[in-house]
Amino acid sequence: MSLTPSQRRYLRGLAHPLKPVLLLGSKGVTQAVLAELEHALDDHELIKVKLAGEDREERASSLSQLLDASGAENVQTIGHIAVLYRRNAEQPRIALPR
Repeated sequence: MSLTPSQRRYLRGLAHPLKPVLLLGSKGVTQAVLAELEHALDDHELIKVKLAGEDREERASSLSQLLDASGAENVQTIGHIAVLYRRNAEQPRIALPR
């Protein structure tokens, strides 16, 4: 599922006051992190993730691993913070604009 520009804008507005739910440490993407990511996306649909690492390529690699493993969409990335969205198929909480 690809998000339209208006949907991304809407989700960025909803994500603005949120605090990071998942903090990715120096060990990178582990099975425990992936399990916590699944749980957070099922509960909230829209979450912020704080990525560790000084290198931009390292953060991008970690983010792509998280996106591939979870099936989430990257709404926005600014510095060390990424906003991820995945619709809950059973109980959707966020109604996206068309």
